[in-house]
Amino acid sequence: MVKRVARADREPSTLLRGLRVIGIGIRQEPAIFSVAVVMSALYGAGTAGGGWVLGRLTDHVLTPAFEAGSISGHDLLTTGLVLAGVAALTAVGVVGRRVAAGLTSFRLQARYRRLLTRQYLRLPLEWHHRHPAGVLLSNANADVEATWQVFAPLPMAIGVIVMLIVAAAAMLVADPVLGAVGLLVLPWVVLLNTVYQRYMSPAVTRAQAERGEVSSVAHESLEAAAVVKSLGREASETERFAVYADRLRVANVRAGRLRAAFDPLMEAIPTLGTLTVLAVGAWRVRSGAIATGDVVQVAYLLSLVAFPLRSMGWVLGEIPRTVVGWERTSAVLAETDTMPYGDVTPAPGGAVGVELSEVAYAYLDNDGERYEVLHDVDLSVRPGSTLALVGPTGSGKSTLATLLVRLVDPAKGEIRLDGTDVRELRAGGVAELAALVPQGTFVFNDTVRDNVTLGDTRFGDDDVWRALGVARAEAFVRHLPHGLDTVIGERGADLSGGQRQRLALARALVRRPRLLVLDDATSAIDPRIEAEILSGLDSLSDAPSSPAGPSVTVVVIAYRRATIALADEVAYLENGRIADRGTHAELLVRSEGYRRLVTAYDHQDDEEPEPGPATGDRPDDPAERLDEDLDDLTGMTRR
Repeated sequence: MVKRVARADREPSTLLRGLRVIGIGIRQEPAIFSVAVVMSALYGAGTAGGGWVLGRLTDHVLTPAFEAGSISGHDLLTTGLVLAGVAALTAVGVVGRRVAAGLTSFRLQARYRRLLTRQYLRLPLEWHHRHPAGVLLSNANADVEATWQVFAPLPMAIGVIVMLIVAAAAMLVADPVLGAVGLLVLPWVVLLNTVYQRYMSPAVTRAQAERGEVSSVAHESLEAAAVVKSLGREASETERFAVYADRLRVANVRAGRLRAAFDPLMEAIPTLGTLTVLAVGAWRVRSGAIATGDVVQVAYLLSLVAFPLRSMGWVLGEIPRTVVGWERTSAVLAETDTMPYGDVTPAPGGAVGVELSEVAYAYLDNDGERYEVLHDVDLSVRPGSTLALVGPTGSGKSTLATLLVRLVDPAKGEIRLDGTDVRELRAGGVAELAALVPQGTFVFNDTVRDNVTLGDTRFGDDDVWRALGVARAEAFVRHLPHGLDTVIGERGADLSGGQRQRLALARALVRRPRLLVLDDATSAIDPRIEAEILSGLDSLSDAPSSPAGPSVTVVVIAYRRATIALADEVAYLENGRIADRGTHAELLVRSEGYRRLVTAYDHQDDEEPEPGPATGDRPDDPAERLDEDLDDLTGMTRR
């Protein structure tokens, strides 16, 4: 505790940390920020110079005109041109400052959003398991905006400093006494901002944290919209969201109250200073110490800088948000979790052989404790064969699938593809060899073409149609209004479950993988169509099939017997270990756990309605899909 307190005592103030962040931003956008500062200085000098010009015009034009009872046209034109010139100069400064300041702020925001996105893509899947998606979205949106929003008022505040220097010199030259009275405003402004910083910083920190929580809960609710609605839990989900939204409201209201108390005081101080200058100035004029123009000049300058002076308050008010946003953003950018790569390039060839040796993997729970889901897994898959992974829920099948395509690395052991440890392959090497079609079918709100290619320009329309054909998706895609150019609704809402799965299959197949991992990726597809898909995989490869079998190795996580029957071999997982391995018939005889699992639904009626000719999809009811009659596959054999 003592060490922690000591570190807190040594921690720089919020203002100092904010100035460091501003320095980082200036170094990254020096040219545009310099333009903003120059334009702001021009605005400040023009504004302050306007006060000096007004004082001179009062003494040399207006006062004589009042004494004479008239003013000449030449004097009037000269006065107008001088004031118009000062106004034009100030306007150029204002426009230039606003444009350059906006560019600085938005360019920095864009830069750091790109950096965060690249960091999200670089960080391994294990890191993402520990960080809610909603918080990451808040980092890339609200936190980045909070960090660099300070650059919108910052150039104006710098211009105000120039303005204050010019105005202070002009006021002191006009009358040292009135100038000193006017300059008394500045210490009060500094003192008020110091107090404001002390209270505002923790309030903004809390509000930023609550904003991330709200974003996380909202993301969960939107992701699970179908579940919530289908189970009639809209009210409870709304109530759950309301709790977090109310916390954010309370935090924002507290910050708003502090700002509401600060702003009127910030505005009142220059106003009170102007009134004081007028009172002292009237006394000085009456005593003959100064001219009327001097009072007008000082009062005008002080009232003129009153509003721009608030920009210094805006900057100081933004600094707590800047510090909080930067700390949350830089924490992600500073993450060092990485997935190391070697320099081995995958050798060209046909189907890939897979070997797992003493592979183990563990997840971290909410308390930081490791929960091991795979234990000393030894497994080999012959090139060109099909292996079905079967096991009860929680046995580690999906984890094993992610390990095979190296979305995560094992805690111990090795995974070798064609004899090469996946950690020795260069970046992108595993993706060249293997493709995973996961349980959750994700479809983008984009065209069919882009959903299949994911924007990879290596694949032309012929490649897309070829993959769609093997995935048995060609027929329904051709019937869409615009074929490959048809924009699919968000998450594929315009497609059936089977169509979405076949589109996801085509996305993997267009890359012509030599190892295809299917994590229950055909559960909504009719067994006949599934058999046709698996038997057609060999047609994707440019390499000829070997006498031993096709040129694609398939590892499929299976739940129904119709899928298992298509496999050359079955590996039965139980409690994170390979409990048995063999053909489907062999395991039925010798493995009680396997037999109990695959025959669990034998009491149900085996007859199912025939699929429609256009889709070939299975019924949407999960209970109807749990068991597929092996007789449906009579006469179908895999190549």
